[in-house]
Order: sequence, then structure tokens, then C-alpha cells
Amino acid sequence: MATFVLVPGTYHGGWWYGPIAEELRGHGHTVHALTLTGVGERNHLLNASINLSTHIEDIVQVLDNEEIEDAVLVGHSYGGMPITGAADRRPERIASLVYLDSFAPRDGESELDILPADWQQPTLAAAAGNGFAMVPPAFLTAKDARVTSHPLATKLQRIRLTGAHEQVKHRTYVHSSGFEGSPFLATYERLRQDPSWTVESLPIGHDIIRDAPDYLVKLLLAQVS
Repeated sequence: MATFVLVPGTYHGGWWYGPIAEELRGHGHTVHALTLTGVGERNHLLNASINLSTHIEDIVQVLDNEEIEDAVLVGHSYGGMPITGAADRRPERIASLVYLDSFAPRDGESELDILPADWQQPTLAAAAGNGFAMVPPAFLTAKDARVTSHPLATKLQRIRLTGAHEQVKHRTYVHSSGFEGSPFLATYERLRQDPSWTVESLPIGHDIIRDAPDYLVKLLLAQVS
């Protein structure tokens, strides 16, 4: 049996993966649906010092302390940033990387660097209140009351990669073509030209858990078949 480590996107906790985690466990696999520092049920820890390195460390600590050697490491949206950093630090513990409509950064890039210009100012403005905590937009809180504020510095810090993450042989990217104005389009276009990646595109919105749960379960199980 395999071990899945699931990393959510901005404002979300491990609960976002709830239905998928239950399905994977039903197939006998081990699942760690992570909540990153300062978000979700760990929102009480939110402070100005939490950055991308913090979230990378969150993942590395799980890989190390659970002694995982065959992880299917999954990131949705912002989650693509820290899973890349964790894979660079612990490639030997990861069997597959799965990016769900997410960022897949290169060395020296921050999320803000990758974002299209029309996404950058709203990202910064979301933390206008205290300067470090991004407040979730109303449409997200209306969809699920469990979303919480998110540390802005995770969007600003540039990732440092040695290239070790490229040792992970199985890398999959899923693009949601139904996400109008998607900030991930350039990432999708870049990776679909790279033969070392498996790239798929679905006519769904960004919330892949709600829009295509059966597809997602099948995709993740295929990583270990």
C-alpha cells in the first residue's frame, strides 16, 4: 500500500481533501491530509514570520517523522509551491508528484512572480488589514465557512531549488480549463511541452474536489497501480 500526502491551497486546511482521503483509505492506503502552519485549525499560529520555507518544512517534517519512503505528494493551487520545495529536499521519499491546477515553480520564483499582473494587486490587497494575513474573499467563505486567513509571506518568498526535485520520476499536472482567467495557464502551457511531465486538461473549474472527485480518485490511485 502507498502513502498519500495531500497539501491544500490558499485559505484551506486538510479538511478540503476529506472526501478524497476517505476514498483512498478505503482502498487500504495511508493518507496525510495536511493543514499548513497558520491556516485552518492551525490559524491560531498565524504571524508575520510564516513564509514559504515554513510550509515546506511542514511537509518535510511529515515525510521524515512518518518515515515515508513512497509518498504520492499532491498539491492543489498554492500547494504546488511547498510540495516543490519539499520534493527538492527529500526526493528519495517521494514516488510521485501530482500538481492539481497549481503552481510548479522554478528556482528563484515566488508565487507573486508567477501570477499574472491582474492577480498580483488583489493578492497583496487581501492582507491590507494587518499587512501579513490574507483575508479570504467573500465567495470562498460563502462556499465553506472553514476557510481562514493565510500568511502573505508565503506568496512573496522566492523558492530556492537545487534541482533535486527533478529526481522524482513521476510528475503529473492537471489543468482546469474551465477556470476563467486562470493564473495557472502559463504553467500548464510550459509543462505540456516538457516530455518529462504527464499533463492533462479537464473542462472543470478550479475546485477539482467538488467538480471531478471520481476523476481525482482514479488519477491518484493510478499513481500506485
